[in-house]
Amino acid sequence: MKQLLTFFLCVITGLSALHAQSWTADNGNGTYTNPLFYDEFSDPDMIRVGNDFYLTGTTMHSVPGLPVLHSKDLVNWQLVGYALDRFNLGDEFDLTNGKEAYGQGIWAPCIRFHNGVFYIFSNINKHGLQVFTATNPAGPWKQHNLGRHIYDLSVLFENQRIYIAYGVGEIKMIELKTDLSGFVPNSERVIIPEGNAMGEGNHLYKINGKYYITNADNGRLQCARATNIYGPYETTVVSAKETMGTSLGWLAKDIWLDTPLPAATDSLTIYKQNDQLFKSVPMHQGGIVDLPNGDWWGFSMMDFRSVGRTTFLSPVTWKDGWPFYGVEGNLGRSPRTWLKPRVANQEKPHAPYQRNDNFKASKLASAWQWNHNPVNTKWQLKDGSLKLHTLPAKDFLWARNTLTQRGVGPESEATVELNGKNLKDGDIAGLGLMNIPFAWVGILRRGDRYVLRMFDQHRQQTIDKSLNSPHIYLRAFGNFDTDIAQLSYSTDGNRFKNIGDSIRLPYQLKTFQGTRYALFAYNTKVHEGGYASFSNFVLKEPLANRSNNIPLGKTIMLTNLADRRMVWANPHGMLCPGQITGSSKQTDSAYAFKVLDRGNGKVVLQAVNGTGFVTITGQGLSADVRLIKEESAASLLLWQDMLRGQCMLLSLKTNRYVGLDPHTGELYSADWFGTLPGRKDGTVFTWKQIN
Repeated sequence: MKQLLTFFLCVITGLSALHAQSWTADNGNGTYTNPLFYDEFSDPDMIRVGNDFYLTGTTMHSVPGLPVLHSKDLVNWQLVGYALDRFNLGDEFDLTNGKEAYGQGIWAPCIRFHNGVFYIFSNINKHGLQVFTATNPAGPWKQHNLGRHIYDLSVLFENQRIYIAYGVGEIKMIELKTDLSGFVPNSERVIIPEGNAMGEGNHLYKINGKYYITNADNGRLQCARATNIYGPYETTVVSAKETMGTSLGWLAKDIWLDTPLPAATDSLTIYKQNDQLFKSVPMHQGGIVDLPNGDWWGFSMMDFRSVGRTTFLSPVTWKDGWPFYGVEGNLGRSPRTWLKPRVANQEKPHAPYQRNDNFKASKLASAWQWNHNPVNTKWQLKDGSLKLHTLPAKDFLWARNTLTQRGVGPESEATVELNGKNLKDGDIAGLGLMNIPFAWVGILRRGDRYVLRMFDQHRQQTIDKSLNSPHIYLRAFGNFDTDIAQLSYSTDGNRFKNIGDSIRLPYQLKTFQGTRYALFAYNTKVHEGGYASFSNFVLKEPLANRSNNIPLGKTIMLTNLADRRMVWANPHGMLCPGQITGSSKQTDSAYAFKVLDRGNGKVVLQAVNGTGFVTITGQGLSADVRLIKEESAASLLLWQDMLRGQCMLLSLKTNRYVGLDPHTGELYSADWFGTLPGRKDGTVFTWKQIN
């Protein structure tokens, strides 16, 4: 284990500079900002082993699958390996004989450690429960196929027995034989009957002599507890309504897990969902983990539009024997920015994966996953390039050996160099946006000619341009806040031209994944062709560097996003809604505040007009926000970075947010639980630096 930890530290140190411009939750000032990863990591499960934390999650049909990540502080994570190399369960995982496994595969895993062995339990949909075991979390892992369908399970080792809680609505318990050869006969029983507000995604624990099960139901995080593992259980809600201002995006209509894969020529409908609705956006499907010092933390996922389902970290407060997400005074709600967990070994900020790849190493960068099982004889890393040999396929989604990376929000831009000189007639190779509907840009070999082609399935749009050379550069840009992408190309690697219109990125329930960047090559004429050579894949994240997102030491003007009224330091000593932004009075010093740094993400706001420091003086219903001449502990605010020049102000006196009801003309108070989808409820501000 000591050697493994040394390896982790070496990896972290060596890659920290490389990942400096990739999203990391760590703000570098003692705080973190959710999400932990701004790319898809759904159905997370987490454990602590000594001073180390390990995390895994759903990977569906992508391989390698079941990533295992390691952390010392719950905020900075590093991929150490994958538990599943490939699926050996049928044609659907190979994209052969007209079968596909989109949205199937590994779902909702459970990671555990017992007697020196790491375990990952996961149901492979339609193929039953699989158990993966290893003595080293970096692998190798051994797979055990138990063959029975056990959905959204969680495991507890106790007194030489292995208990499994699983099910949806009706929660069952079954025992697994300790040699993993099967289930204990007659051990299955219902422990929580239908009708007790329990949903799916179970996480089972024994804490201080009691048994706890967390799971998700209709966008809430439920918790059940009992003094006996078989019940009876009582249940309550431990997290609800927490979207952190995330609204629903675009959705593909009538695209489901078990519907046939649509053809490239099929007309698909996508539509904008109501951005005021919760639906499945709020934090759900998660569990809890303890620190060596006895603190507890919660992890869960949140649906983030076309980027997919992301992982969030929440402080946990125990009250009346229940583990509520959030802090005292605001239980059930989680801050977007909060103080990092108190652990002995704080890590330096770093991202979990290596995303950029010049293909000069002996293996692919850690962020890559194949779309279904790869045909290993039909791809190579050679001469500083990735060579993908073309195999016959009906269209992009049926192409084998497509290499993918998750789309990264809030914005990211993937660029790759492509040499198509070894393509043969009917071959297509390029850079795609893997989704339903999909889009791509690439090279088509047509006889002796090379054609640059863009295809957008949603618009059923094909654009062809003649090429003088098969050596080009391709780019895909994604804005995952607005669900918009753009494809472009360059002949010299410097000047890029957009091709086609902007591309709408929906979420959909067929692949059950967010949008992915994809390198692909296939043949359209039902035979094998040549090969494409990809090199220098670079993923840029324009908004990953958040160092200037808190205007420390600057003078700013705040405007409430809900009513467009500037925040006014009223001479009477109260914080009030002022003039609508853009008015002639916005240069008045009563609308100017200096942001003073008090360390660990804490700030105080000082009114430039001399009325004082923004301070919370009231309790309960009002929690008045006043302007006091002397700064105090009640003046401390934790700045909540909402990105793109937006923020919330969390009072460390009430652990609630500064806000108002935009419809009443009321004054500001610090008794707001948090924002709603759409951010127009009166608690979210835009800020602008002024002289």
